[in-house]
Amino acid sequence: MAPLVSAVSRTADPFVRTGKRPTLAVWKFASCDGCQLTLLDCEDELLAVAGQVDVAYFLEASSATVEGPYDVSLVEGSITTAHDAKRIREIREMSGKLVTIGACATAGGIQALRNFAGPDGGPDVSAYAAAVYAHPEILDTLPTSTPISEHVFVDFELRGCPIDKHQLLEVVSATLAGRKPQIPNYSLCLECKRSGAVCVMVAHGQPCLGPATQAGCGAICPNFSRGCYGCFGPHEGPNMPALGDRFAELGVDADGWLRALRTYNAYAGPFRKEADHVERTRS
Repeated sequence: MAPLVSAVSRTADPFVRTGKRPTLAVWKFASCDGCQLTLLDCEDELLAVAGQVDVAYFLEASSATVEGPYDVSLVEGSITTAHDAKRIREIREMSGKLVTIGACATAGGIQALRNFAGPDGGPDVSAYAAAVYAHPEILDTLPTSTPISEHVFVDFELRGCPIDKHQLLEVVSATLAGRKPQIPNYSLCLECKRSGAVCVMVAHGQPCLGPATQAGCGAICPNFSRGCYGCFGPHEGPNMPALGDRFAELGVDADGWLRALRTYNAYAGPFRKEADHVERTRS
């Protein structure tokens, strides 16, 4: 994750004490809105947060807006157009702290599959556009879908598809307090142990991305006897080749391993590196 050090504000206290409550803005780029809905789903907890800040810009919740600058900006979605590449730079300029939320903002999202669609494994958005749109020629889009951090400095990345509301509240409250958010960076396997879930790979021989995936969802899938799909992206330092070997032992071929890696977090570094290796070496 990106360190909580802002390019805009580098003082010990991230907010200038003016007697006013800090302002919060929530922005959407290419995404399904699921992470913004997670914020709205906080309900009582959101009311408590709203009591500490002025929600100045959040179109998912209200059309009433206040002009920036903003003390904290939460950004959902990936950059897929030249217009959005320009807009995120403007948002960065007017934001004291900028936090990206969800797989789209932190790893390009499911739409980042376009980044690997070409015959040589590179970008080729035309094939996808032709399959989805009756008149793809009217589209004005970039050939890639990339995370926010490839365009501007990001103070903190909160992963998940969608994000976990308790982690979101922790990030918001920590950022407002000027401390580092306490978000786990260990694998999902620890959540399985804590919840008492039986290891689906050991007990049932099911492929599972849990050993490489960051904790955060509460091990939902393993608790229902299903392998992890990697919704929260890679944790720090996953051993992807070893997990690939384990998948092979369970009967998953190279194509199956590649499909497992290229879902919600396909553009995340460790997943992307392993997928590129598979493409280069598979027969």
